[in-house]
Amino acid sequence: MTTWRKSSHSGTQAGSECVEVGRLPETIAFRDSKDPHGPQLHITPATFQTLLTNLKR
Repeated sequence: MTTWRKSSHSGTQAGSECVEVGRLPETIAFRDSKDPHGPQLHITPATFQTLLTNLKR
């Protein structure tokens, strides 16, 4: 079972939905918290690390 996480800055009130991130055996998955059963974007851990590196710039 995947544990989904979202930013603590998202809050818990209505309208505070955001992107959630989950770690799977071979990929990192993203989904919309408003649609947890909807489509997911899966990327490799290496791609995720590259994303984080570029976001920090």
